[in-house]
Amino acid sequence: MTENRKKGLRLTYNAPVVLTFVLLCVAAYLLNLLTGAKPDQGVSGWTNSHLFSVHRASLLDPLTYVRLFGHVLGHSSWEHLLNNAMYLLILGPMIEEKYGSSNVLFVILATALAVGVIQMIFFDTAVLGASSVVFAFIILASITNMEQGTIPLTFILVVLLYIGQEVLNAFRADQVSQMAHIAGGVVGGALGIVMNKLGMSRRS
Repeated sequence: MTENRKKGLRLTYNAPVVLTFVLLCVAAYLLNLLTGAKPDQGVSGWTNSHLFSVHRASLLDPLTYVRLFGHVLGHSSWEHLLNNAMYLLILGPMIEEKYGSSNVLFVILATALAVGVIQMIFFDTAVLGASSVVFAFIILASITNMEQGTIPLTFILVVLLYIGQEVLNAFRADQVSQMAHIAGGVVGGALGIVMNKLGMSRRS
């Protein structure tokens, strides 16, 4: 006699790279608070200043190379962190499901490196936050159903709306790095086109 057992619900770590990335962002923010940050006064902690923001610095400083990638983990406030985490958790699992964890990790690292290098070469300020990765995911998500020899209309519209808006906002005096958003979108779009062309997805 066979006994039918009903399977209970269980939690799954369904998007390991995206979930781990978000958790690292949370951990980085908590470290920033523990090392002297005062968000309400615009004061950064030691970790945000030395590990989780990228700025022009000597190539002889080992922490320069940490900041080249670590800046995407740093956030200046809970609001800043939660806004980025929301987009990452909405878009990330879908992208990771299609392209696989290793490719998504590469997108995150490539975006961080591109933004870090541009910031160090062309700007005198510091930049931090995962918004560049968010923009990479937004553009990447718009071409997840791209077929050979086609250009999805969603891709064109998203580029015009999101990247176009950032280009216009670049002329405003605010605390937002439009360069990071634009660079993230370009990296996400370029890698998305390449991955689709090479069939680098789980569904291929």
